[in-house]
Amino acid sequence: MEDITKDEDSLVKKGKMKKDPWNMSPNEKMVWKKNMRNEIRSRLFSIGQPLVYYKNKQMIAEYPDGRIENG
Repeated sequence: MEDITKDEDSLVKKGKMKKDPWNMSPNEKMVWKKNMRNEIRSRLFSIGQPLVYYKNKQMIAEYPDGRIENG
């Protein structure tokens, strides 16, 4: 049987975080969360997908063309 753990580094996807969230100050964490939301929105819109979330117990879908639908 082949040892698949010999190349563990190829199994781990490395992101672009520079600091562990556990070690962030409250201000750094707030900025990180804001940036993360913007990156998620941009990524979804770039592949033609809506951003879907709940607001006031209703499902909301935002589309790349600016359209917002309540579900």
